[in-house]
Parts: sequence; C-alpha cells; structure tokens
Amino acid sequence: MSNTQNPASPTPEESLERLIEGNRRFREADSTVLARGWSADLAATAQRPFAIILGCSDSRTPVEIVFDQGFGDLFVVRIAGNIVAPSVVGSIEFAASQFDSRLVVVMGHTRCGAVTAAVKAVETGLGPESKNIRSITDRIAPHVEGLVRGGISSDRVIREAVRTNVRASADHLRHGSRILEELVMMRQLVVVGAEYELETGTVHFFDGLPGSVTPRGTTQADSR
Repeated sequence: MSNTQNPASPTPEESLERLIEGNRRFREADSTVLARGWSADLAATAQRPFAIILGCSDSRTPVEIVFDQGFGDLFVVRIAGNIVAPSVVGSIEFAASQFDSRLVVVMGHTRCGAVTAAVKAVETGLGPESKNIRSITDRIAPHVEGLVRGGISSDRVIREAVRTNVRASADHLRHGSRILEELVMMRQLVVVGAEYELETGTVHFFDGLPGSVTPRGTTQADSR
C-alpha cells in the first residue's frame, strides 16, 4: 500500500465536480471526449485515474460515456447489482493504493434487474435457479428485506431498494476493507453513493458527499 499521497492527485471534491460536469455535458449532448480515438501516447502513458467507479453491468449504464470521460480517466469495476464481492474489494484496494485515486463512487441505477430479482426473491421466498445468480441476489436481499416487508408499492420498493443497495455497498467499502478504511480515516479517500437515472441520464449523488459539495438537484436528505 502506498503510504504517501501524491500532491498532484485531485482532491475528492475536485474529482466529484469533474464527474458532475461530465454528466452535465453528457445530458446536454455537449460531449468533449466521447469520440476520442486510440493513440500510441495513450497506450504508453501510465494510468492515473482520478476516480474509481463501482457500477452495475447493465448495458445502458456505460460509465465513461455517462460521465463523458476518456482513456485513463476512470478506474471502472462493473458487476451486476454493483455488489461488493471480495474480488471487487481487491480491485478497488489496488486502484486506491497504487494510483492515488481519492474518490470512489458506487453507482446504481433505476430499474436495476439485479435489485429487482433480489426483491422478487424476498417477496416469493424463491431465489434464482442458478447458484451463480443467487450469489448476486443473496448479497442484495438482506439490505432490501425491510423495504419489501414494509407494505409500500412495488415500484417504490424497487426505486428505494436501488439506493439502499448502493448505500450498503458504499458502507461495505468504507468498513469492510482495512486498506480502504485506513485511507478513509486518514481523509485520503472518500466513498460516495450515486444513482444513474435511466429516464433522464442524470447521476444523482446522495451518500457520503464531502460537506463542501452539494450537486445541483441533490437535497439534504439525499446527502445523508
């Protein structure tokens, strides 16, 4: 693990603002880097991603496009339901300790199929037939069970379950890894939660935000 912070690394606040601005460009069809082509310089340059993103594998949530970033900008880990499995933690530990990336974003999305499957499993008591798919839904189900039993409408359950799952994954990263927890305690790393809204293209940040950052459209309740 790297013991010294590179002074050239952007702060978590600067990295978050860069993502917010990139998402704005994406929504307004004002992209600056989506068409960037390959070059030998890019291939030879050591990677220095300014942020780490744990996102869902859903084909409608391509992280670099959603944030209008290019080669070398983001260290991306994608897995169905943006769950935190050991290999995911290891990947994020590697990026945070080796590349001095100071911001981790756990990004879920509306109408997530993995979250929906987990909610259905809780409702029916029947999990997916595949043990491999169950390994995903079983990580989500404990966090959303209270919502399912709460008697609210199914659409609202799914919407709230997505955010609940994001919060659970973000909390796991903050406290389920000695390396990441130490970086967080030393204020060298910030872990935040976010939700990509398929219906509008907007990324809402709502969990673990630095106090100096209040993205447009984020309410005080969101940032808790």
